[in-house]
Amino acid sequence: MTENFADIINEEQLIQKHKKERKELQAQIQSLKKSIGKGNKKQKKDVTEEISRLELNLDKRQNEELINFKLSEVKLTEQINVKENLNTANETNEKEIQNTNEDEINQVPQQKTSKAQRRREKKANEEKERNQRIINEEAGNIFGKRNIEMMSIKNILVKREFKLHEIASDGNCLYNAVAHQLKVIGLTSMGFRDLRTKTALYLRENMNDFLPFIANSESEDLLTPEEYEKYCENVAKTSAWGGAVELQVLSKILQCPIEVIQATGAPYIVGDEFDAMKKLTVTYHRHMYELGAHYNSVTKHNPGERSEEF
Repeated sequence: MTENFADIINEEQLIQKHKKERKELQAQIQSLKKSIGKGNKKQKKDVTEEISRLELNLDKRQNEELINFKLSEVKLTEQINVKENLNTANETNEKEIQNTNEDEINQVPQQKTSKAQRRREKKANEEKERNQRIINEEAGNIFGKRNIEMMSIKNILVKREFKLHEIASDGNCLYNAVAHQLKVIGLTSMGFRDLRTKTALYLRENMNDFLPFIANSESEDLLTPEEYEKYCENVAKTSAWGGAVELQVLSKILQCPIEVIQATGAPYIVGDEFDAMKKLTVTYHRHMYELGAHYNSVTKHNPGERSEEF
């Protein structure tokens, strides 16, 4: 029987408990897969969804257990620190009393004691604030916007038998995500620099089509022709972030639809006039990084394969 979370007393026990649960889940998954009748597509679909649900639930519960365990450790540490501070304060007071004669005690009305007390209170408050920051950060790891969004996107992907393929956050994420998708479907092999160059060229050749849709990031006014040229130059030669306009251009350049999956709302497709068999799929994240929005790619997900940690 799996060990109860309330019985866990150290992190190693928690890790062993989670490993045991993973092993038990894999055995359950194998049993479910063996139950699929040959050629029964509906049963296979139902089992696949059940496996995905079991994996997602286990991931979520184990992450919650880990964060609760860490929170309990922080609170215990805070209690120990408070107790130690009190003990230290008592010892300090006793030493001050022992080292001070009666005349000094009568002449100095607790001036030294009050300063020492203020120092102790300041130290205790700083410790409390630090521990609260740790608690907030740990809680945010699971319940913050970033992870809620990530869990939603991964849930959507699993239902469609996809899994996330993470792209580096370096300003080239859109182009690298599209480049990865091109390799996945075996359409062509182009790197992000090739895609940037082609995107900039297309924008220059079709300025009248795109100029009305691009605004100055500072003034929000539409770009002048000179500013538009600078915009194209940045697309070609810098790591300027790509967005909706660049998505449209990439779809036209590659003559294929690009589907964008996001945490909320239905996925949308850019370039749906092109052959659906050549569709590229990327994910759009609003909260993945502090610097702004981000694009990732996807690959096929095999039923029973262990999900990535949230």
